[in-house]
Amino acid sequence: MTMISRVLGLVRDSVVANLLGASAVADVFLFANRIPNFLRRLFAEGAFAQAFVPVLSEIKSQHGDDKVREFIAKASGTLGVILLIITILGVIGSPIIVAVFGTGWFMAWLDGEPAGEKFELAAMMLKLTFPYLFFISLVALSGAVLNVYNRFAVAAFTPVLLNICLIACALLLHDQFSSPGFALAVGVFLGGVVQLLFQIPFLYKARLLAKPKWAWQDENIKKVRTLMLPAIFGVSVSQINLLLDTVIASLLTTGSIAWLYYSDRLIEFPLGLFGIGIATVILPALSKLHVEQQGHRFQATLDWGVRFVIWLGLPALFGLIVISPIIITVLFGHGEFMAEGANNIEKVSYGVTAYALGLVSFMLIKVLAPGFYAQQNTKTPVKVGIIALVLNMVFNIMLAPFWGYVGLALATSLSATCNALLLFYFLSKQGVYHISRFSVIFSFKCLVSAGVMAGLVFYVERLCAWQQDTLSGQIIILSGLLILAAFSYFSMLLLLGIRPYMIKNVMGAES
Repeated sequence: MTMISRVLGLVRDSVVANLLGASAVADVFLFANRIPNFLRRLFAEGAFAQAFVPVLSEIKSQHGDDKVREFIAKASGTLGVILLIITILGVIGSPIIVAVFGTGWFMAWLDGEPAGEKFELAAMMLKLTFPYLFFISLVALSGAVLNVYNRFAVAAFTPVLLNICLIACALLLHDQFSSPGFALAVGVFLGGVVQLLFQIPFLYKARLLAKPKWAWQDENIKKVRTLMLPAIFGVSVSQINLLLDTVIASLLTTGSIAWLYYSDRLIEFPLGLFGIGIATVILPALSKLHVEQQGHRFQATLDWGVRFVIWLGLPALFGLIVISPIIITVLFGHGEFMAEGANNIEKVSYGVTAYALGLVSFMLIKVLAPGFYAQQNTKTPVKVGIIALVLNMVFNIMLAPFWGYVGLALATSLSATCNALLLFYFLSKQGVYHISRFSVIFSFKCLVSAGVMAGLVFYVERLCAWQQDTLSGQIIILSGLLILAAFSYFSMLLLLGIRPYMIKNVMGAES
């Protein structure tokens, strides 16, 4: 289901690129869309989910479904009221939000410069996109409930509906507004509503639907609040980094935000498919093992998550660096995106390379952070998150003046690597997780296999004159390269002694 969602997400991004390209309007829409998405990951999928799932798992294990329904009612009611207030304030104060996070546009508006039009456009567009926060946060809550009951497919499929809404509005409404960006903003709003409505019948069928009630002082809600506050930094530091990149990018040349966005979207495909997919499954599992005090299986499950990330993350990293230009051309190289020739393809490929260097680190964070949250320990990840956040700003200051938006992407990758290493260190120091010798050897074999794959694909790509080919020809060449990459990588793994059971079984090291 996650694969379907991510593939359709690439289709959506292709439609957006065709409609807006890397223009000023693209910068504005992507900015207006990033703000509620940032807050969503902060309040919903990020801090809230990481605090909510362990508490819900504990209640389910110790008290049964009746108490679970009562807890869901109190959590949804309390979160819903808070979100409603934040949403109203966000819609009313959209110009202030844009002034804070789009500093460059606000300064241009004050000086009466043409770039100031971005500020006015973003303030209006944010009024449409900001309510998405309310709907999608409740979607994240209901999805977390279903995940705890091992019903992963519904939550994994739900984002498909957002992509459908965005694609439909882009195709049907782009001529109905003064700027096509508003059609996409409407799609974001509708996508939030549709996703929430979609999940309600599944909650009802599972007998988990409960009437929301305000319960700020409830014991379990207090526990979620206590866990959530530090987790806001701990789990969402990468999103804060991206937001800070947006602030700095607004000071750079037009197109910088769009180039960063398209680069990030290509990285989000393997990250969402493998990293977030694993994190979604592993947190309820770890929470259950912690409650049952099965420390050995807790360690083994974390070790399996690390192996899985290495197994798929390394070839994705090398593959994106080697063939990103042809991927970008096939996905985005149409319409407005090509208005300035092939310049946008080159710009985005640089960003992809910079982000790809941190891909495995991004994925490892998604696996390692649940190791703390499952134990209801949010203090350690927040310490790590603050350190990574500070490092990101230091790297931004060091790199952005010389490499512009590429420096911002590289700074994000470097800070993510530091984040992952620190999580490893503290898990080991606390005796929670030590990477096994089996996983170290396994990772080295994956690295060798990915290197061989990258060299072979790079050589074959240079033999194909895909730049002069038609779109259909480029799609055929890209498909062939992907098949070659998969065949060469997995063949090398087999030659080096890696077998399927080592990935499939959590206890693969001992099998």
